[in-house]
Amino acid sequence: MRSTEEVVVSLREALAGVGLVLPSLRVDPVTGASKEPFALVELGRCNVRTAERLAAALRGRPMDPSPTNEELFARVRQANRESRLPR
Repeated sequence: MRSTEEVVVSLREALAGVGLVLPSLRVDPVTGASKEPFALVELGRCNVRTAERLAAALRGRPMDPSPTNEELFARVRQANRESRLPR
């Protein structure tokens, strides 16, 4: 199994591939300093509008673990872009 740091890098790259940036994504410093073999991954926070749009994009498709679902990726990218627009 990969280290938590490697998993965080991999997740950051995968999210970037669908146009999503979680600025606070990191290894949790508290569990990272513990004696546990794997620290927790801290995904960070987002505003309500972003969370709502991401949830809507994900609900629009059946759960599909396949990373090749281009339609879902397009919806997530669109939700991310829209969350950055000023109102």
